[in-house]
Amino acid sequence: RMAQVSKNNGKGAGKRVWMTYGGCVYDATKFIANHPGGSEKILQAAGGPIEPHWNLYRQHFNSDMPYKLMQKMMIGYLHPEDQEKVDDSMELLATSAHHDPYEYEPARSPLLIVHGETPMNAEVPADILGKDYITPAETFYIRHHHPVPLLSEKEVEDFRLDVDLSLLSNATQAGETEVPAKEKQTAKLSLDQIKSLPKVEVTTTLQCSGNRRGGLNDCGKTSGTPWGQGAISTAKWGGARLVDVLTLASDQLQADKETSTSPQLEEGTSRSSQGNLLKTLQNVRNILDEHPNLQHLRFESLDGMLASIDILKALSPFGDVIIAYEMNDEPLPRDHGYPLRVVVPGYAAVRNVKWLSKLELAEEQAEGTWQRGLNYKVLPPSVVDASEVDLDSMPGLGEVSVFSGITSVSRVDDDAGGEAKKMVPGKTVMVKASGWAWAGGGRNVVRVDVTGNNGESWSTSKLTQGSDQPYGRAWAWVFWECPAVPAVVCEDGSVELSSKAVDASFNSQPGNISPLWNVRGLANNSWFRTQHRLVAGQ
Repeated sequence: RMAQVSKNNGKGAGKRVWMTYGGCVYDATKFIANHPGGSEKILQAAGGPIEPHWNLYRQHFNSDMPYKLMQKMMIGYLHPEDQEKVDDSMELLATSAHHDPYEYEPARSPLLIVHGETPMNAEVPADILGKDYITPAETFYIRHHHPVPLLSEKEVEDFRLDVDLSLLSNATQAGETEVPAKEKQTAKLSLDQIKSLPKVEVTTTLQCSGNRRGGLNDCGKTSGTPWGQGAISTAKWGGARLVDVLTLASDQLQADKETSTSPQLEEGTSRSSQGNLLKTLQNVRNILDEHPNLQHLRFESLDGMLASIDILKALSPFGDVIIAYEMNDEPLPRDHGYPLRVVVPGYAAVRNVKWLSKLELAEEQAEGTWQRGLNYKVLPPSVVDASEVDLDSMPGLGEVSVFSGITSVSRVDDDAGGEAKKMVPGKTVMVKASGWAWAGGGRNVVRVDVTGNNGESWSTSKLTQGSDQPYGRAWAWVFWECPAVPAVVCEDGSVELSSKAVDASFNSQPGNISPLWNVRGLANNSWFRTQHRLVAGQ
């Protein structure tokens, strides 16, 4: 009975975790640590039915993998009367007003390759990916975890970005680990206030951490969307510098303090760093020396997502972190963070939090599955059970590696006829190729090599758009062209090309994909390989 299931809710030492679905009972205890969405998410269903949760997290219906995993956990059947109650509650949910959390999703371009609609996960086809250096908003890849927030005009007008600067208060300076609630120092900034700050623009590439996960699946099954190369795009973001937003918040708090009954500081008395945030932000060393416990900047989203970045990236005048309200000279689209998102150039896209609702200076990284859980952690290739490792001691994805992709391949000798046009297996033909390359951390891409014979010889590409970015602040991809690549014809008449990029630190993409395999399918930066069938007239 459901009463028995509810007692196995994982609360308490040694407690099992049972849950039900479709009339079956499952013991998920050993699976909790391996849940792709993180243990916190799956534990929401502990001791009860899964159905209400899958109504929101519908990616479970995108493949048969959840059902195959659940078959191994089944321990019995739920009493028909209890399952009937679950079915009745779901029917009631389906017929209630605004029952569908995805009812008001934005319209999307039919050109995108959709992997899942609820939530939306869609990538850019190769022929479109290499077409525009700045990706149009309508064909920018989409990676969501939840329904897209919908704000009314009144909600936008009343919107306030919470900026918590409590860590800089005197309480933490005195050595306390937590700030009493009455001393919390949180400013609330309107959109107009943020837009009144000096506007800056940053062109940067965002890439899903699971881009090219489909290639890792060839080595072994991973969990997550089987992306090709198209979960990457580039945009020009407009907004306010993060440090300016923090300064504005500090000024607001200081003004509130000075208009309160607090005594004024005597002349010559120094304020805390909170009162002088503008000066201390101009010298990162000073603020970190004064507040050595300041290590992270946390982000919170309107959809409940939590993430963080290291404070050095956040405060660096060369890190170019901004609070964006524009994308390609237009207001942020809903799919890409309206009304505010943080843009963290050179970092994994998951740290570029959409629908931003809160900033917080912090001693520890953000809580939650997206920062501390399995979702965005690259496990060793030998580990298939996350319970075997200490996830807390493993870093999550932040600054990323170097990547490339091929978006176009064609014959060089298109004017040739007769025997010269035939694709004879084993014969070498000349092809031309083009594509993209990108390195995290602002590292410039200095070279892209292409091979058509599995690395026996390499042709060096010409870097085109994006090749003139400032040294160390190359936040966006480069496009490249390779006019002549010797390629061996395969048995089926196709040619297989591979690309590898090299960045300014001379990091290069590895040829062997096997050592990169990880159970979550993240950070695949092996040689990009693509097979093209070229026939006469192409």
